[in-house]
Amino acid sequence: MFWICIEELYRLKVPGDSILFATGAFASIGTLNLFILFFVFLLAAVLGDTVNYHIGKKIGNSILEKENVKFINMEYLKKAHIFYGKHGSMTIVIGRFIPVIRTFVPFVAGIGEMSYSRFIIYNILGGFLWIILFLGGGYFFGNLPFIKHNFSFVLIAIILISIMPAIIAFIKERGNKIIE
Repeated sequence: MFWICIEELYRLKVPGDSILFATGAFASIGTLNLFILFFVFLLAAVLGDTVNYHIGKKIGNSILEKENVKFINMEYLKKAHIFYGKHGSMTIVIGRFIPVIRTFVPFVAGIGEMSYSRFIIYNILGGFLWIILFLGGGYFFGNLPFIKHNFSFVLIAIILISIMPAIIAFIKERGNKIIE
């Protein structure tokens, strides 16, 4: 049952936030070991962003010079760059909590030639906070009767909350275009 649920969430391409919450909820009923999950997810999050950082550092500038890149949405990349410029190093931490932005933040940090020692500190901090919040949230709240009976709605709410910053930014951007 558990793996079917997680596989279905992954297939639907739901944000990692809801997958973390769901696995935390399953850990709360004894199906999974919370500590193993924590370390595996933290390792995956840190390594994933580290690889993304190094890709950005190695090939980032050549990608920026091209106008049309097959696997990279240049609009998202530009938004991540603006977000990074606005929030500095904390973008690596904050970016973990915004589904579209989180993909590009380490890449942009690599392009911007942020020092690796500075990047890895914020990468570990962001990964730690992200995993603790959602995995821990699932563990501590996933076993509550209300959450159990409305589990699908809770996951949908997590998805909606996690994409809210992108929706707000989109609305603000549309509003600015209308004013111009």
